[in-house]
Amino acid sequence: MPSRQPPGRRRYSTRARLLANFLAADSGFRSSFQAAGPGEVDVPTGNGLIQIASRFSVDETVRRLQVAFAEKGLQVFAVIDHSGEAEKVGLKMLSTKVLIFGSPKAGTPLMLAAPSLAIDLPLKALVTEDAKNKVTVTYNDPEYLRERHGFPAELTKNLAGAGALIAKAVE
Repeated sequence: MPSRQPPGRRRYSTRARLLANFLAADSGFRSSFQAAGPGEVDVPTGNGLIQIASRFSVDETVRRLQVAFAEKGLQVFAVIDHSGEAEKVGLKMLSTKVLIFGSPKAGTPLMLAAPSLAIDLPLKALVTEDAKNKVTVTYNDPEYLRERHGFPAELTKNLAGAGALIAKAVE
């Protein structure tokens, strides 16, 4: 009788896991097949999100991400303060901000190859605090975006560096 996988998990051969981990290590990107490392939260691959714990406050995490993106030549197009906007209309929400960032040089070839990807670009990083005051950064898994939009695998490198950059900014 085959083992039952938890909802949202995919079953992959050992060979597929090794290949994904090799490619991820080579690109600096944390594959969704790898176990969560220190400070990371393991998120099921089925939802297409990667979540990393930050040891900083939401505001400090946002500031560190902005600096990291600027140092790598990425543009921050907007910072959306969901909790701040909620407060303006009399609603209470834990601190939640979204950074919208990217590079036309990296993103344009992707959108030319798969125009539907424009719905997911520029990239986004969700920075939020939970009820236990734990801060996390969540972003789209580049491999999930490739599967979703069908762009060529060789263009995944245009997105993959963002995850390593985010992880380094919050370590």
